[in-house]
Amino acid sequence: MDTTFDITLLMVLTVLAGIAAQVIASYLKVPSIVFLLLFGIVFGSDGLGILHPQLLGNGLEVMVSLSVALILFEGGLNLEWRDLGEVSSSLRNLVTIGTLITLIGGGMAAHWLSEFPWPIAFLYASLVVVTGPTVIGPLLKQVQVEKQVATLLEGEGVLIDPVGAILAVLVLDIILNGDADPLKLITGLTLRLGVGGLIGAAGGWGLGFFLKKAQFLSEELKNLVVLAGLWGLFGLAQEIRSEAGLMATVVAGLVLRSASLPQERLLLRFKGQLTILAVSVLFILLAADLSLASLVALGWGSVLTVLALMFVVRPINVWSCTINSELNWRQKLFVCWIAPRGIVSASVASLFAILLTQKGINGGDSIKALVFLTIIITVFVQGLTAGLVAKLLGVTSTKATGAVIVGSNPLSRLIARVFKERDERVVLIDTNPEACKEAEAEDLPVFLSSALDTKVLEEAGIASMGTFLAMTSNGEVNFVLAQRVLEEFQPPRVLAVFPGECGGNSGGNSRQIQQAFMPDVSCKVWNEFINDGEVKLGETLLKQAGFEFQEAHLQALIRSGELVPLLREREGMLQVMPACEGWLAGDKIIYLLHDPKPKLLKRLSGSNYLRLTLEKLPAVEEIPMPAGVGEGD
Repeated sequence: MDTTFDITLLMVLTVLAGIAAQVIASYLKVPSIVFLLLFGIVFGSDGLGILHPQLLGNGLEVMVSLSVALILFEGGLNLEWRDLGEVSSSLRNLVTIGTLITLIGGGMAAHWLSEFPWPIAFLYASLVVVTGPTVIGPLLKQVQVEKQVATLLEGEGVLIDPVGAILAVLVLDIILNGDADPLKLITGLTLRLGVGGLIGAAGGWGLGFFLKKAQFLSEELKNLVVLAGLWGLFGLAQEIRSEAGLMATVVAGLVLRSASLPQERLLLRFKGQLTILAVSVLFILLAADLSLASLVALGWGSVLTVLALMFVVRPINVWSCTINSELNWRQKLFVCWIAPRGIVSASVASLFAILLTQKGINGGDSIKALVFLTIIITVFVQGLTAGLVAKLLGVTSTKATGAVIVGSNPLSRLIARVFKERDERVVLIDTNPEACKEAEAEDLPVFLSSALDTKVLEEAGIASMGTFLAMTSNGEVNFVLAQRVLEEFQPPRVLAVFPGECGGNSGGNSRQIQQAFMPDVSCKVWNEFINDGEVKLGETLLKQAGFEFQEAHLQALIRSGELVPLLREREGMLQVMPACEGWLAGDKIIYLLHDPKPKLLKRLSGSNYLRLTLEKLPAVEEIPMPAGVGEGD
């Protein structure tokens, strides 16, 4: 009875500690694994002695297996075939050639620097060829990087995990049985990957087909069908060929994602929540079982081993595998820097330590300690500096260009044309056929559809666009659209035209939905001005000297209704003007200026908004300033 209660208390405290770690990490905007490892060690046997994972016995291995299967399935489910195609050659190389480079380089480092025997050194290296999707996924949500870089890192993290896990088992088998035949190793790896891939592909297709036909099922039950299905596929693959289950779950996730299920977003959300719970529980339990004495016993050679893995092996790996890719040197350098190890390394190392000890082979505890040291150093160093490195290298997605604009009206088409003239991709979406025809007449890409349709947004390329702008004639609709896009796609910049003053408009959204242009701007009025030819398109540079007077002059024109700021060019990037964000010296403002015409001249000139060109306008450039301000500028 006491044992049952102890196990219950263990699981309750583990979940509490895991979720607390997630909450703190989310608040501080750092990778959650940082606090999961910290809490696990503090509450574990060598810390406060509150958590004792050994109470679970063989149950820990079961939890690890099913949780890792769920984690990798969710990773596959989050990958897009279309995005993977853009980095397919680099990704293929990282999963194949890169695995071999890390195996050899890591083994040499562990042998020469940590003084591990060759077999144990290569077993360690096989455990750290993987990068963790449980670490990289959350990290890339916090540090928004360019789509191509994010896809490569996510794809590597998901696809290399089953390869690494199978490779580690095969290396362990060589150590236990003494058969070091390279052909047998390659055959075993290929066979397991093939069996897992076939079962995963067939099972994923079957799940997708069933879910599309089973309209009688509620969304909640469909989610549970997928959960049962993925564990069923994992068990089947494991039964047919040991260690083939992880590949089956990854492939099943990929295939199910390509099936385009009607409620795909709900499924992704459900699986994401389960994955967070699984990661939280596993890392706490595995870290709680770690011996701090074994970490200390490794000595400084182990630290040098991890540093060699980070600063020598990883760069060689990445540069070799991306040599013919379209990635620039900045993107490659960022990929070199991001290779944190995660749950697969930790879980397999923990199981191997137990198995080696049972077989009477020395080195099990040392391997586990070195793997955890690798996780700790890579997560703390790379995870905590990822944002800074991304900014220094200029690979953040805030640098992403292009725009998706909802609403085809004269003002939106004018903005789209400016983007297009800067060689940036722009797409319009509208439900009005006539408005779409007008966009097509101006040679602007347009979708005749509702922007609530996520498939249309995906086809429009929202995933790779820097800006989403909702500017229909209905402010409430604009705000709802912006909320939906922010929740579903998280583009770097989300703006909408809606009534109200600055602030307090985004509710619980973690990133604010910004008002476009200026508070309470009337698109209807400015559309009429454009149609009547009563506007001029101007640009002005905000100068350091006299900045306050220049800004005050522009704000006075805005308040009088004579001027509306449309776009801002800052540090070479063209962005839609946020209504509630301050201006800086050096900003280039693109605006519309109301230029009323006499009725007779208006009838003679007709509509001329298509011929609007950027120019310096005296009404804006001639600023009354005190004598001496701006001299010599």
